[in-house]
Amino acid sequence: MTVLQVGEKAPEFNMPTDGGEDVSLSALKGTPFVLYFYPKDNTPGCTTEAKDFTASIKEFDKLGVKVIGVSRDSLKKHANFREKQELEVILASDEDGATCEAFGVWVLKKNYGREYMGIERSTFLIDGEGIIRTVWRKVRVKEHVDAVLEAAKAL
Repeated sequence: MTVLQVGEKAPEFNMPTDGGEDVSLSALKGTPFVLYFYPKDNTPGCTTEAKDFTASIKEFDKLGVKVIGVSRDSLKKHANFREKQELEVILASDEDGATCEAFGVWVLKKNYGREYMGIERSTFLIDGEGIIRTVWRKVRVKEHVDAVLEAAKAL
């Protein structure tokens, strides 16, 4: 499993978004961004996280920091999630799991004695040069966006 460290160059990625564009590391050159990975659209924790990022999107915009949520859900599910929850973050679809693998967030999970592969809720703050500045693993949703925003202000 890949374990990315602060100070390393982020892996190249290219994913479609529910807005009809693609998002990639090379296209974001010169723009700092938050890449947050979450397990599934329209589930309680993922909805709370997306709504928390949406509630702070104007502050991220003032800093020039894009916020991109990534899951393995389809673009159609992302579009439904955005509309239903009135989200303002970019939602990228990693249906083949290549970006999740590259960032080391596709992991063995355990729940009620059952083991399965899934996305570990993780967030990466990446500067305009593509360097990872902060990593949050096994994220707890409560107050997470505040911590990300504070780190973004320090860029």
